[in-house]
Amino acid sequence: MSEQKSRLAIIVPCFNEELVVKTTTERLLEVLDDIISKGKISEDSYVYLIDDGSKDRTWEIINALREKYGERIKGTKFIRNYGNQKALIAGLLGVKEIGCDCVVSIDADLQQDENAIETFVDEFHKGADIVSGIRNDRKTDSFFKKYTALCFYKLMNILGVKIPPNHSDFRLVSKRGLEILSQYPEEGLFLRGFFHEIGLKTAYVHFNVKPRALGSSKFNVFSLTSLALNGITAFSIVPLRIIAAFGVLTMLCSFLLALEVVIEKYILHTTPGGWATLVILLAFFGGLQIFCLGIIGEYLGQIFNEVKSRPRYIKEIELK
Repeated sequence: MSEQKSRLAIIVPCFNEELVVKTTTERLLEVLDDIISKGKISEDSYVYLIDDGSKDRTWEIINALREKYGERIKGTKFIRNYGNQKALIAGLLGVKEIGCDCVVSIDADLQQDENAIETFVDEFHKGADIVSGIRNDRKTDSFFKKYTALCFYKLMNILGVKIPPNHSDFRLVSKRGLEILSQYPEEGLFLRGFFHEIGLKTAYVHFNVKPRALGSSKFNVFSLTSLALNGITAFSIVPLRIIAAFGVLTMLCSFLLALEVVIEKYILHTTPGGWATLVILLAFFGGLQIFCLGIIGEYLGQIFNEVKSRPRYIKEIELK
């Protein structure tokens, strides 16, 4: 695509972000104004805020921003909290309906470098449909979060989903990408895997992560674990194949163990030993069976959620 003025939307999922939503929105408007002044995007570019069922004054502040800045501020409010991924999907499909040439998603705390948005737009004008933000490091993360994230990306690569390490939901998506997204009705869509899977031309932009200025992260161990499990089960059936392989291996080991018992009793005429070994093996394989049932249960849960065909989210209010 040749360089031209494009209508850019910036979507920001918010959950109890009353401490930062005003300063974040005004900073993003400054970024838009700067890119507009360089002739890279059109003057009708805007910020779209998604209130993911906040219990604080987040939506009240969004309304005040709308009154102050007019249609440069758009957004929607959920009737309850549905989670970050669904808030992102609502934002992406919301701006598709309103109209834009490309959209950038960014966190409300602005730990992701908002100055990289211009570079995203430059890559879009060079022909990329997806521009993914890659963190330069994880210095701002706790020890636990840092290493569990690295393990997650390595595991996803082993399972066949080649997501770049330190990939984030800070990305640009073209109008073409939004059209494809709208064709995927599945409830448990994992966006990092989805935008890799569709195969559109992708560029990567590295950025630095800043310390959070105010408030605290809304991600906890439970939500991060849920996100990881959803990503694995939504894009790979390798765990199920591993379970099948374990089954075959277990049968083989059982056959060899039975052969040893027959040899000891009828050829060597000795009493087969190994009661301690037997107890250990029973405990090990009992635990393994429960673990495998847990994995199968995750896939059954995915199927259960999909066949109900319930809406991903319900909007209470929308500002267009």
